[in-house]
Amino acid sequence: MKNIFIVLAVILVLATGVMWLKNRGAESAAMVTTFEECVARGNPVMESYPRQCRHGGELFVENIGNELEKMDLIRLESPRPNAVVLSPLEIKGEARGSWFFEASFPIVIVDWDGKIIGQGYAEAEGEWMTTEFVPFVATVEFDVSQISGAYANRGTLILQKNNASGLPEHDDALETPIFFGLE
Repeated sequence: MKNIFIVLAVILVLATGVMWLKNRGAESAAMVTTFEECVARGNPVMESYPRQCRHGGELFVENIGNELEKMDLIRLESPRPNAVVLSPLEIKGEARGSWFFEASFPIVIVDWDGKIIGQGYAEAEGEWMTTEFVPFVATVEFDVSQISGAYANRGTLILQKNNASGLPEHDDALETPIFFGLE
């Protein structure tokens, strides 16, 4: 009889230990909600594009904006998605001639909340009246001094198609996530 109680006590202790480990693993997995948090936990990063990170059975994918959907229209050489940027920001890339009007297109930098903190224009570095890709450059100054909060270092670089018609069906934009560096 005494042996049965010992066996039951051992089983109870083991079951409690297993449940504790299982709950601890679930709490650890639940605390990771983004790609950045997954990487910060030391999990391996798959070198795909966009990069991917697995934690606790969940897959987190790096946010690269809409770059892949716009590759046939506009390509950003620098800054790359998720780059840390400072003001003034130098922007380089190439876009189809149809992205331009009068050899330029607008650029906007917004903070995490969508507030415009900088704007300017990209200028074509070649003949823009073509269907081919045309190199462009731009320099945009922005001000992060008024940004605060948990996501104050995050923003978006928006390269807008120059829509001379003003018709909404001709609007388009490349949106690239960026991080603001400390000056």
